[in-house]
Amino acid sequence: MSESILSSLFSSNPYFSAGIGVLGFGAGLAALRQGLVRGSYLVRRKLLVSLEIPSKDKSYQWFLYWMSKRINNNSRNNTHQYAVQTSFIQHDNGSISTTFSLIPGPGKHYFKWRGVWLQVERQRDAKLLDITSGSPWETVTLTTLSKDKYIFTELLQESRKLALEQQEGKTVIYTSWGPEWRQFGLPRKRRFLNSVILDKGIKERILQDVKEFINNDKWYNERGIPYRRGYLLYGPPGSGKSSFIQALAGELEYNICIMNLSERGLTDDRLTHLLSNAPERSIMLLEDIDAAFIQKRQPTDQQG
Repeated sequence: MSESILSSLFSSNPYFSAGIGVLGFGAGLAALRQGLVRGSYLVRRKLLVSLEIPSKDKSYQWFLYWMSKRINNNSRNNTHQYAVQTSFIQHDNGSISTTFSLIPGPGKHYFKWRGVWLQVERQRDAKLLDITSGSPWETVTLTTLSKDKYIFTELLQESRKLALEQQEGKTVIYTSWGPEWRQFGLPRKRRFLNSVILDKGIKERILQDVKEFINNDKWYNERGIPYRRGYLLYGPPGSGKSSFIQALAGELEYNICIMNLSERGLTDDRLTHLLSNAPERSIMLLEDIDAAFIQKRQPTDQQG
């Protein structure tokens, strides 16, 4: 009897029936929303693939340079948020001109490359800073369909090729900055070996020895011998040491990494890290080598 009374009470009361209807409608919307969220997650997981490029990775600058060329050479693009990248060009007469390139700013961008649609999301975290440069931590995330994931490798290869083309015929100088190497100044025109005047036969003997060393890496690896070779250049300032190194790098099409052993704060651990992570195809120039023999360098963390 009580059940019939309650039933008649609810059915005859429009407020109760309306409340139950609203409750049922809200629950249905919540279930639909949750289903859409789960469905979207499954679609992204099954059909989409992403590639994250952190700002500490070498390919990060390559990709931004590639994007800047794409934006500046293509009047039709879907990018509406830009950032500026300033670069300098050194001409044959020694003059320097400034160029401004537009690159994708923080946010999402869409473009089509080789018939494949890509989403590019550039994110900047102001709370995380690079301890060496003080700049915010950044990442670029590329997203496309799973069946087109091969496009990532091809895109990065093209980005690397385009970025290195601007250094073709030039020598890049790197200097140590904290635990990493940074480009120092503009790439310089390669210097010819015959522009350096040394005693007869010195340049030729060193060049021949270096080429033999470069071509015999397999011999060192098979015998477990460390693959490295050093030359001690000595003499008063102005005797041609630095000029010869630049000319040798130009002849071999190598770059130059400069490290000062008398630098304050240089530890054995940091020295080993820099030597192990030097840019490829580089000549390592250790200045003030005598500082290594007078106990100027700080001990490692283990040594106290």
